[in-house]
Amino acid sequence: MLPNQIRNFIDVFSKLPGIGPRQATRLAFFMIGGGKSKINETARAIVDLASIKVCTNCFFIHSNQEALCDICQNPDRTKETIMIVEKETDLISIERTRKFKGRYLIIGELTKGGILDAVQRLRLNHLKDVIKNQLDGQADEVIIATNPTTYGDMNAMVIKNELEGYAKKFTRLGRGIPTGGEIEFADEDTLEQALERRI
Repeated sequence: MLPNQIRNFIDVFSKLPGIGPRQATRLAFFMIGGGKSKINETARAIVDLASIKVCTNCFFIHSNQEALCDICQNPDRTKETIMIVEKETDLISIERTRKFKGRYLIIGELTKGGILDAVQRLRLNHLKDVIKNQLDGQADEVIIATNPTTYGDMNAMVIKNELEGYAKKFTRLGRGIPTGGEIEFADEDTLEQALERRI
């Protein structure tokens, strides 16, 4: 009943986070209703994503010519304080507070089982190398900014154990974020309080 082009669109877009087949179908008809110029504009925006790079230091995205993102290149950021977050959206939310002046490591989305995958272990090993080579073997503080859930607490302990000896102090975000909440959806005031009350 539906043309192949729409079925292909639905197949691709229904695999995106938060979009199922029904939402993908609505999107397809919305795009068609917007006309060819809207479709071309959206297609260009998607194709442009291919030029995005990943920072070789913290694994955040950027479009610089260099290997490092704007945060890692910024000489005013404190190298000795490192915040570990799961996702890019967590980093963006924390940056909106304008209260954190250190550096980051995006570890990747953590499982509920408290087991780090191969990529996450590589990223932590990279962080260890950075601390060894740039900070004389110890960071002043590593903030483990996992979500305040049972699984987040368990993963924070796993990360802390992996980095034991690489920081003078390990902290978590204060409980300004409610247990069960997610950093990505917290407002700026809540995140600001969580940063100030970190434990």
